[in-house]
Amino acid sequence: MAQPVTLAQLNARGQGHLPGWFGLEITGLEAGRLTSRLALRPEFMAPNGYLHAATIIALADTTCGYGCVAHLPDGARNFTTVELKSNFVGSVREGALACTATLAHAGRTTQLWDAEVKAEGSGKTVALFRCTQLILYPAPA
Repeated sequence: MAQPVTLAQLNARGQGHLPGWFGLEITGLEAGRLTSRLALRPEFMAPNGYLHAATIIALADTTCGYGCVAHLPDGARNFTTVELKSNFVGSVREGALACTATLAHAGRTTQLWDAEVKAEGSGKTVALFRCTQLILYPAPA
């Protein structure tokens, strides 16, 4: 396993990028698991007044991606998402979302992560998400 990362490092990673603009916060890290939260703002709603699907994707994909960063194999330098799927099963209009990402497969070339997005407080499931991460290594000299 690569060098351990901290919550502070993961949260700093998003500053100046989409996760930082969204206000996404990484809240927990343990072996094979990462948690996050996102306080909802009016900008995260679709014109119909409900939560925009892209908000959920940003939260779930970032949570899984940061989980991948925290679980990179030795010698790896980064990752990129190569496939994702989301099932939306509910919506919220206010409050915050909580996301839990769980490592389903930890290979040398790919990782597979599952995430569940819930309404913070009620625990109502909003979406189920799965993605495949391609592990990136330095180019040979």
